[in-house]
Amino acid sequence: MIDVHCHILPGTDDGARHMTESLEMARVAVKEGITTIVATPHHNNGQYMNSKDDILEKVKELNNRLEKEGIDITILPGQECRISGELLEQYERNELLTINNTDRYVFIELPSSQVPLYAEKIIYDIQLKGLTPVIVHPERNAELIENPEKLYQLVKKGACTQVTASSVAGKFGKKIKKFSLDLIDANLTHLVASDAHNLKNRSFQMAEAYKVIEKECGTEAKYLLMENAELLVEGSMMMKEIPERIKKRKLFGLLG
Repeated sequence: MIDVHCHILPGTDDGARHMTESLEMARVAVKEGITTIVATPHHNNGQYMNSKDDILEKVKELNNRLEKEGIDITILPGQECRISGELLEQYERNELLTINNTDRYVFIELPSSQVPLYAEKIIYDIQLKGLTPVIVHPERNAELIENPEKLYQLVKKGACTQVTASSVAGKFGKKIKKFSLDLIDANLTHLVASDAHNLKNRSFQMAEAYKVIEKECGTEAKYLLMENAELLVEGSMMMKEIPERIKKRKLFGLLG
C-alpha cells in the first residue's frame, strides 16, 4: 500500500515530534503493509511553515535513517497547504511542494468549519498553472457535510479529493464514516490516506479502511483508490469516474 498523506517527518508540525517517533511510526506502517509514505507536513496554516527546500532535506534525512535502521519503507516528499489567496504566489516563489515533487498534484487543506468564498477561484487558478488540486479530508469539513453540492461542483470543475482512512474505519464517528462512503460511491473522492500524526490516537488504519471499502463499495472501488495512489506519486493522470450528486435526503436520512 501507498500512504499519500502522513505527518511522519520529525519535528515539523503536530505529527511525529522527533526522529524516534518517526521510526516507530514507520515500523507500524510496515507491519500494516505500507511500502511507501508521502510525508505531508502542514504549511501556511497559521501555525506551521514548512517550505519546499526544508521538506526535501528532512525527507532525505529520514530515508537515510530508515535505511540504517533496516526499516523497509520509502518516504516521498509532499506538503499539506492551507488554502489562501497567496497560494499561487507561493508556488511561483518555489515555496510550495507538489506531491513527490512532480509538479502535478498539490494537496489543499480547507478550514475545518467552512469553505472560503474564494476557494473555487483558487482551485480554478491552480489548474491554469497545470496543477491538479487535491482537497484533503473533505469528509471532515462541516460545511461540506451540510452541503455536499459544494464538493460536487469543485470535483466537477477538476479538483480531486482524498478521504482519511480513520474516517472510513469509523474512528471519527458514524456520521463521518457514512459521509466518507457516500463520497466514494458518488465518485467524489479519488484517494484514501492515513493522515497519521502519531500511534496513540491518529494512527494509520489503512488496512482496515480498505476492508471497509471493499465490503461497502466493492472490490473495484478499492482497487481504483489503491491504483490512484500509485498514479499520484508517479505524477500520472489519476482515474476519475463521472462525479454524482449526494442527495441530502439520503445523507441525512441515514446519518442520524
